[in-house]
Amino acid sequence: MISISLVSKDVSAAGETFQVQVTSTAAWTATANQTWLTLSPASGTGDAYVTVTVAANTSTTADVAEVLFAISGVSVKLTVNRAGTGSGGGGSKTYTVNGVTFKMLPVAGGTFQMGAQSTDPNGQNYDADAYGDESPVHQVTLSAFTIGETEVTQALWQAVMGSNPSYFKDPVLPVEQVSWDDCQTFLTKLNQLTGKTFRLPTEAEWEYAARGGNESTGYKYSGSNTIGNVAWYYDNGGSKTHAVGTKQANELGIYDMSGNVCEWCSDRYGNYGSSAQTNPTGAASGYFRVFRGGSWAYIARGCRVSYRRYFNPALRSSDLGLRLVF
Repeated sequence: MISISLVSKDVSAAGETFQVQVTSTAAWTATANQTWLTLSPASGTGDAYVTVTVAANTSTTADVAEVLFAISGVSVKLTVNRAGTGSGGGGSKTYTVNGVTFKMLPVAGGTFQMGAQSTDPNGQNYDADAYGDESPVHQVTLSAFTIGETEVTQALWQAVMGSNPSYFKDPVLPVEQVSWDDCQTFLTKLNQLTGKTFRLPTEAEWEYAARGGNESTGYKYSGSNTIGNVAWYYDNGGSKTHAVGTKQANELGIYDMSGNVCEWCSDRYGNYGSSAQTNPTGAASGYFRVFRGGSWAYIARGCRVSYRRYFNPALRSSDLGLRLVF
């Protein structure tokens, strides 16, 4: 048997490097039908990560590559859609810090219904799995912002901080074992290196992006109603983190907003109100800080886009990391 973590990938005309997790019970090979796409390694035995490098497209025309991962006559296919220069860049931008690159994606401003409720099947944002603190459902209007395509990796944390506190070690994995306070130190140093104003997302920004922003189709998890398509969680995570961006993205092209590691938000934790809000920043007082998204340790219910948790800002966990916004 052979399976891969990603079956389709959209890439901008600028090109991209990403990883696919191969799960295999035997020796396997990977072959591409286009020379503008390279694979490393292109063969192996058992489970592995394959780095896929897509060259820049200088043509105005988009094109498609297919990668076949095969064992003993059985194969699975990854489709890579590369945009042309006439397709627009979507406003995404790549940054490099001490040799480590990361991509930020635009999120258009808009208005959405935040939260969920389990009492009225005909009401707004009904979800039988919703907990009490996910309600009342309320209207939130947000200005445009920019968000990380993936969770912050160990490679980026190491490049900024000079150390890697994570329990599960690999540069392509999301950083974890970082407290909310640690994240503030990281952000200060990152902003000094880049001249930007990176920060943690507000809880409202996080949920809006996880839902797909103005492109939302109302999924229960970030990008799908089938959690295994978009998330590493309790049932498939193998009690560990996984390389970022190896599941399907959501409507905005954002990866892992459900599962892999939970993600700190900037807000203090507090109960929701019922009134409409614009650019809310959370409770005015309180000690605990919000985190979102669920992780490899969570059942599906804890990986829903409306699910809320909170934690001591000084404490750390092997399933808790962060995602950038500005």
